[in-house]
Amino acid sequence: MRDVRTVALLACIVGMSATSAGQVAQPAPQAAKIVAVKAARLIDGLGGAPISNAVVLIDNDRITGVGAGLSVPPGAQVIDLGAATVLPGFIDCHTHVTGQPGDNFYEDLFKRSPIDEAITAHIYAKRTLEAGFTTIRDVGSEEFVDIALKKAINHGDIPGPRMLVAGLALSATGGHGDLNGYSPYLSFKTFSGVADGIDAIRKLIRTDVRQGADVIKVLATAGVLSEEDSEGAPQYSQEELDTVVQEANMWERRVAAHAHGAEGIKRAIRAGVNSVEHASFIDDEGIRLAKEKGTFLVMDIYNDDYIMTEYARRGYPQAILEKEKRVGRTQRENFRKAWKAGVKMAFGTDAGVYPHGDNARQFAKMVEWGMTPMEAIRAATGSAAELLGWGDRIGTLQKGRFADLIAVNGDPLADITILQKVQFVMKGGVVYKK
Repeated sequence: MRDVRTVALLACIVGMSATSAGQVAQPAPQAAKIVAVKAARLIDGLGGAPISNAVVLIDNDRITGVGAGLSVPPGAQVIDLGAATVLPGFIDCHTHVTGQPGDNFYEDLFKRSPIDEAITAHIYAKRTLEAGFTTIRDVGSEEFVDIALKKAINHGDIPGPRMLVAGLALSATGGHGDLNGYSPYLSFKTFSGVADGIDAIRKLIRTDVRQGADVIKVLATAGVLSEEDSEGAPQYSQEELDTVVQEANMWERRVAAHAHGAEGIKRAIRAGVNSVEHASFIDDEGIRLAKEKGTFLVMDIYNDDYIMTEYARRGYPQAILEKEKRVGRTQRENFRKAWKAGVKMAFGTDAGVYPHGDNARQFAKMVEWGMTPMEAIRAATGSAAELLGWGDRIGTLQKGRFADLIAVNGDPLADITILQKVQFVMKGGVVYKK
């Protein structure tokens, strides 16, 4: 107990020293108490027809009213966006916001560390917010950098989206989250997400929860941007995946399962995961299971374009590029098949595979491969909030929800690419872009 008191006293002294040195973090911008946002049209995230001559009334960080031509309370600050369309702040359910690819694969792997990621993560968070994504689910980061980033944003030290974070993603030895193909003497002195067997899986989940993880991410199959041979072979048994879900649920955490291959997808769905990420080779049985169980698919169908045009130039191994060739079009075809079958889908991009801030490029691909513009928007608003378990907080413009709203010039139902050019961003009643 004496050691704990000593540590606490030292922390207090350090904090006082930082204050005296003028190193106090700057507070976040303050919202006006009552705000009225006006726009030509409003899409509320529920999937209904747009509202014309729209007004959103905001008290501090919450919405108090939404409708056509609502009267503005005396003394309210009025933000008139003219001919713009107002929408809920977007939600990206699959990001890796603490990093993005550099100019060389092997330099990224061997010359950069989680320290580098921690230094630059705030840049990517700000870009994501300014692109209109007011909430993200970050599904795996080294050294718990995502958790530290979330804390800094919540504390008001830096601007960024609301974050649900996973900490260390669970991987089998030799799996997508392990270092494959190198000398057995090569290792990194970092926290490891490798866990084999029931006991190790339970311990790693508890470690993630202890450090502040909101969601548990498990790598149920092989992947593309790693150097194991397969892109879709199962890498956890049914029993192990069952354990992941049971343990996570005991700690009141949801589970996101990375899975490309058909068998691993079905194992994850049977185990009871809340979402399957990528779902590239999902088969008819997997689609049926997902629909029966209400499992969300989060299919990142834009990034194939970026990988195939940029990654060869960045020195990625040919084996990785060949895997992406096998995944890209098949994943998009299965996206269309699953959507037509009525499977739940939420917007997720794998941002970090390509530059942060470009998240909205995926909307056009979702429309190209089967969704209407309104359905694509709903996937990134109301449906995404449902997946996260935050449907009562975000994702729709309704009374009582957080005042997270964005605006674009024009009508995204006529041209979905307009969503790549967000002009106005408000999060929690605070304007971050105008």
